Amino acid sequence: MTATTKDISREKSAELFEQAKTYFPGGVNSPVRAFKSVHGTPLFIDRGDKAHLWDADGNEFIDFCCSWGPLILGHNTPEIREAVASQLSKGLSFGAPTRLENELADLILSRNQKIDMIRFVSSGTEAVMSAIRLARGYTKRDKIVKFDGCYHGHSDSLLVKAGSGLVTFGETSSAGVPHAFAQETIVIALNDLPALERVFTDFKDEIAAVIIEGIPANNGLLIQDKDYLHFLSDITKRNGALLIMDEVITGFRLGFEGAAAYYDIQPDIITYGKIIGGGMPVGAYGASKELMHCISPDGAVYQAGTLSGNPVAMAAGIAALRLLARPGFYEALQQKTEGFVNQVRQLIQQNDYPMQITTVGCIFWIAFDTKGPSHRADQIDPASMTHYKVLHRELLNRGIYFGPSGYEVGFVSAAHTEEDLQKTAGAIEEALKVVFP
Repeated sequence: MTATTKDISREKSAELFEQAKTYFPGGVNSPVRAFKSVHGTPLFIDRGDKAHLWDADGNEFIDFCCSWGPLILGHNTPEIREAVASQLSKGLSFGAPTRLENELADLILSRNQKIDMIRFVSSGTEAVMSAIRLARGYTKRDKIVKFDGCYHGHSDSLLVKAGSGLVTFGETSSAGVPHAFAQETIVIALNDLPALERVFTDFKDEIAAVIIEGIPANNGLLIQDKDYLHFLSDITKRNGALLIMDEVITGFRLGFEGAAAYYDIQPDIITYGKIIGGGMPVGAYGASKELMHCISPDGAVYQAGTLSGNPVAMAAGIAALRLLARPGFYEALQQKTEGFVNQVRQLIQQNDYPMQITTVGCIFWIAFDTKGPSHRADQIDPASMTHYKVLHRELLNRGIYFGPSGYEVGFVSAAHTEEDLQKTAGAIEEALKVVFP
């Protein structure tokens, strides 16, 4: 048995956190950073390079959070850093068109046959909010269908959870979201065909769009069957509604055409973010020319942004996507991830641990107390998160940084070396002996 390790020093991080609590609600600018679901105070990060992070106390970690997904190339990638530095010398923001917007759009559209036109925004939340407005404006309908366990940012229409019953109007999951807004959002379980059919029977000619994550990855990794996604595409078409695929996480991570290509379907609107900014804040949404021409100034659906197409973010995105476009990039990254996951999976099987690790592309998720792959949010036992809490602490103490919530997925980047992955597998083996003494 491996004993619990001595906790790493967090003295400087703890001091910074106490200061931060006087400036920001909960001491953070995004809730999950507060480490509420794991042990100890948040780590304040000082720097990153390749697949490694260093915190304010000088602790070094192999990073599998990757800034929650954008850093598919790792930290401090020279090509991205140099592109940003070059643009910085020319200006940070103009509020006017630049050549860089054209270049990044061409990089995307020339390699992604799922969309004809694109519009850049400043975040994934903004991209999804704009896509919902476009769907409503195009269909002249108001109601949206979303799925329990899928996260689409913090806009009012989508910050909604399921009520009781097979098909229900959503209930607000945040104070400050008007009840009337939630009443325009219908929430159903994933992988439930009867519920989808019931929705379109009960609310015929009222539904503007159904929105789903490319592969749900904000509440565990809930991989869906291809037949289910095709049924979803078919039922929306038959009922005059649009299918919105939220690819903020999966876009440009599974490939240039993301989950839409993985499932071989054609969504009506696709939202992107994270990776296309090369580490800078960015989002985007795209669709057919017919749909995109509904957006102002061409059409009546208004959407704007002072920092949309920010030149620094565009420069970073161009540098990143050029690297991703190299032949074999995604194949090599998937092979690397599968090798690592198989090693952990073998460890789990040899010890008969009540857990599993699932993967798609270069995304993975460790889940405890499950009897098989989870396809729905209600198949995840909240009590199992106590195991993750122990695992997270033990991995931090061994120099491995996973996201501070058991519901979050992990990411393997191109910067992770075989040595990094071998060290991580060894650390997981030791940590699990503490989780399951």
